[in-house]
This record gives sequence, C-alpha cells and structure tokens, in this order.
Amino acid sequence: MQIVSAEEAVSIVKSGNRVFFQGAAMTPNLLIDTLCERYRELKKVEIIQIHTHGEAKYIQAPYTDAFHLASCFVGDNVRKGVNTIHGDYIPVFLSEIHWLFRRNILPLDVAFIQVSPPDKHGYCSLGVSVDVTLPAIQTAKKVVALINPQVPRTHGDGIIHINNINFAVAIDEPVHPSILGTPTDIEATIGKHVAGLVEDGATLQMGIGNIPNAVLRNLQNHKRLGIHTEMFSDGILPLVEKGIITGEDKEIKTGKIVTCFAMGSQKLYDFIDDNPLVHFKEAGYTNDTAIIRKNPKVTAINSAIEIDLTGQVCADSIGMYQYSGVGGQMDFIRGASLSEGGKPIIAMPSITNKGVTKITPFLKEGASVTTTRAHVHYVVTEYGVVNLFGKGLEQRAKALISIAHPNHREALERAAKQRFN
Repeated sequence: MQIVSAEEAVSIVKSGNRVFFQGAAMTPNLLIDTLCERYRELKKVEIIQIHTHGEAKYIQAPYTDAFHLASCFVGDNVRKGVNTIHGDYIPVFLSEIHWLFRRNILPLDVAFIQVSPPDKHGYCSLGVSVDVTLPAIQTAKKVVALINPQVPRTHGDGIIHINNINFAVAIDEPVHPSILGTPTDIEATIGKHVAGLVEDGATLQMGIGNIPNAVLRNLQNHKRLGIHTEMFSDGILPLVEKGIITGEDKEIKTGKIVTCFAMGSQKLYDFIDDNPLVHFKEAGYTNDTAIIRKNPKVTAINSAIEIDLTGQVCADSIGMYQYSGVGGQMDFIRGASLSEGGKPIIAMPSITNKGVTKITPFLKEGASVTTTRAHVHYVVTEYGVVNLFGKGLEQRAKALISIAHPNHREALERAAKQRFN
C-alpha cells in the first residue's frame, strides 16, 4: 500500500474504465470529488454504486461530459440525474449484485473505498458498509482507499489487507451520520400495528426510516428477538441494552446481530466499533433467501410507494420515474414467507403527504412491480392489518379497501365492483 495525495490516487482511473464507489456511511467523497475534477481529461467513465452520500457531482453538469452513472439503487443525491440521459438504473436484487462482479458481467477496473487503519496483521476494516463492497474489492483490478481512524472496525467478513490496496489517502473525519426524525402520529399507529404481529423469538428485518423506528419503539415487552437484516440503525440500541434483542432463538449465527450495512448516529457507530456481537457480511449472504428462511419467525418489514387492489407492490418507482430501487425487499419478503412462522409485511401510510391514496385500483402507468401479488402476505396501514395470503382477487380488493383511507374507500369500491362484477 502506498500513501499518496488524493490527486495521485485518482490518477489510476483512465478513460473507458468502470469504477465502483462504496456507499452509505462509508462513501469516499474526497476520492469521488477529486476524480470529478478530472472531467476535462476523461471520457466514458462508468460509475457503479448502490447508494452514496454526498454531492454526487458525477451525475451533474459539467461532470457528465466524462462520467455516466449505472446505479443498482437510487438515492436522493442521484435521483434526478438517473432519470436523465446521464444516468441509468440497473434493476437487480441486492442479493444478486455480487454476481455482476464475480461473473464478470460488469467487470470493475477500480474500486474506491474508505477503511480503518490496518491492525497489527495488516488488515483494514470496510467499516459499516460491507454489502456489495466486499465482492467489488475482491474482483476490481485496482483498489483505492481512504484510510480513516474514525471508521468503525467491524467484525465479520468486511476486511481487506493493505497489500490489496494500490493507493491510499490518509484522512481523519467522522463517517456520514444519518439522523432519524420523529415518527408522525400516523407512523406511530402503523408501528403499533406492525409490532402486534411480532412474536417473541422472532428474527427481524427492517430498513431505515420512521416506520421501522416506530415498530422498534413498540417492542419493549417482547423477548428473545433476533436481527438478521440488510441494514439497521439506532432504533435497535435500546432493545439491545434492555436484553430484548438477544438472538438466542436464531438458527443462523445464534446470538449475533447480522447485517451488511448500517447507518445512524455516532452513538450507533460507537456501539458497532470492535463489537463481536455484530457481524457484517456481504449482501449475497445476508439477503440470500436460502439463509434467511433458516431462521425462525422471520418478520420482514418493508414499505411501498403504492399497492394495487390485487396486491401488486410498487416500491421503487413513481410511474416511469425511478425513485429508489428493488433493493432487498423481495429477498426478505420471500425469505420471511418460507421461514417457519415467518411474516412478510408491507407497511405504509394509507395516503401520501398530498392526500393521494397509496392503495389504488391500478399501479401508475410505467410503474414497476417490486413485489408480485403472489409474494404479498401482510399489508399494514394506520387503519389496520390484512393478510392477503390465500385470498382471491376480489377478496384481496375487499381486504385492502378496509385499510384504505376513508376518503378513498368509496372510489376504490366502485373500481373493484367494475373490475370484478
């Protein structure tokens, strides 16, 4: 490993290269921004990522003269650009992104990452974003790293030896925080409904956001909960401290919190640092349905942009506008449904902030089906819980209308009558 300036480190990138960016809290923004300053001398550099924090200049003018983004997930910093000619979205399950690298479908020339300083054996930690970064560094021709002493050292598989880093740049700054807001009254009600579905001894998967946070706040009287998830945030900390999350009933990595990335406050990162309780694995492991299903009572909590009256879930686009990505929703919805006593859950407010119903007769034109109607079981809004599993199309419509916003039920009933009678 050679310690160099950021300018020298990014000089390794050549025109026509495909470059991977580590994401989430570990986004190596100094490297990214320095690379972008070379836009006048580079052509046709393709960027591969899932989600990053930061300005994301590479998807903005004039940097788009040199860079094109092909993103496997869409965050708010690249959303506008991905929906233009300067970017694109690759529909892919989080569990299968590693195959794009390992099967040479999208061979990587360079990987940009951020890591801890090496330990006495020469190993650096990938911190709190192992996800698809591990297969990226294992297959990329060259690896460039920010070496940051504030990166949490995580247990599990997220390590790289200094001999496998071509250029390194030394920095000393906090990793990206992600501070949760306070759940609204509606989100709090949804949280109570979902928490009512969680059994003692369940293995939980949940994402980041106010609804998962609201669910966790309502699990204070539960026992022997476990975590096997693609990500977690601060919401689990009180449950760990109170001995509610123990993982003792899990079949896979009993007693361990298993994840592939984490985002949250500095308190969360301090909890994770050198903590053998938490195991970071790549997404190809955490999101493998065959592994997920082995745990008991897997309770997977996911959300949706809209759901039609037959149960089709759109969670990643607003019509033709690409909003986020497939991510791990299907991985865990399927894994939970195959788990003994498992419960796949779609939880969402009944209406948008503008009062538009999220339970609709049909998905918007061009909308993607993230989770098929055959995979959907529990659907939760602030108006209650329904289970669509085993129900026919007309029964599903009736069930979903019962948890729709009252202002929209009459119109939904008319649409259902027109369709089924």
